[in-house]
Amino acid sequence: MKPFRDYISTFAQTITNLKGMKKSFLAVALILGTTTTFAQDKQYLPESGDWAIGVDATPFLNYFGNFIGGNGLNTAPTFDFPSWNQTISGKYFASEDMAYRAALRIGFGSDKGSASIGQDGAAAPTYPALPTTVEDSYKAGGSVIGLSGGLEMRKGSGRLIGFYGGELGMTFASGKETYTYGNALTTTGAGTSDFGSNLTVDTYGNPARITESKSGMTTVIGLRGFIGAEYFVLPKLSLGGEFGWGLGLVSNGASSTTMESTNGTAIGTQTIEGTKSSSFALDTDNDNTVVGASGAIRVTFHF
Repeated sequence: MKPFRDYISTFAQTITNLKGMKKSFLAVALILGTTTTFAQDKQYLPESGDWAIGVDATPFLNYFGNFIGGNGLNTAPTFDFPSWNQTISGKYFASEDMAYRAALRIGFGSDKGSASIGQDGAAAPTYPALPTTVEDSYKAGGSVIGLSGGLEMRKGSGRLIGFYGGELGMTFASGKETYTYGNALTTTGAGTSDFGSNLTVDTYGNPARITESKSGMTTVIGLRGFIGAEYFVLPKLSLGGEFGWGLGLVSNGASSTTMESTNGTAIGTQTIEGTKSSSFALDTDNDNTVVGASGAIRVTFHF
C-alpha cells in the first residue's frame, strides 16, 4: 500500500495537469477567436458596388444614454460643428478604397389662407340677416434646391477606416407672397384684413397694403476638403464623423415689394427693391462652406 503522502502528491500533480490543460484550451480559444475576428473583418467593410446612406447618430446616442439612465439629461457628443443644410447624403463605392459622394435636397412649400371682411359701401343688414362680406386671401410659397458631389478616398484595415477627399456643392433658395383683396382701394381707403405682414406704409408715409412680396434668390456655392474616420460596429454599419475646410460663397439677390396706397386724393402703386448682399468665407466647416453631411457623429448603412 502506498504511503498517504504519495496519494497527496498524485492528486496535486493531477490538479496541476488540469490547470495546464485549461490554459492550453484558453490559448487555443483565444487564437481561434482572434483569427475568426480578423477573418470576419472583411465582411464588415463595404465592397465595390455597394451603396451607403448616412444619418445623424445623435438621436440614437441620446436614446441609449437615457435608456440606461439619466432622466432625459444624457445628450450625445458631436464630432464638431452641426450640419445646417438638411440634405440626404449617400455614397457609391467604385472600389473598396474609393467612393463617390452625393447629397441632395429638393424642397417646396406653400401656405395660403383667407378671411372674410365687410364689403365697403354695402347697406347695413336688417336682423337677422348677416352683413355682406368679401374675401381677402394670401398665398405664400418657397423653394430650396441643394446638391453636391465629391470623391472619397479610404485608407485603413480592420474595422477602423479613415477617409479623405473633396466635394463641390450648390444651394438655391427663393420665396414669394401674394395678397388679393375683396374691397378695391379708393381715395378714402378700403376695408382690409390684417394677415400680419401685408399692411405697411409707402415711401411717403401713407398707409399701404402689399400685393406681392418676393425674396431675392439666395445662391450658395461651397468647395471643401474633408477628413474623417468611421468604425464598423456591425457588418456594414459604421459610426463616424468628419472635419471639413474650404471655400464658401453666398449671394443674396434683391428682394422686391409691390404695394398700393392712397394719399387721400390719388391712388398709386409702388415697387420697392431691397438691397443685394454677398459674403465670402475660407474656413473650417460653417454655414458658408458645408456642402455635405458633416459635423455630427453619423451612422452609415452600407448595402
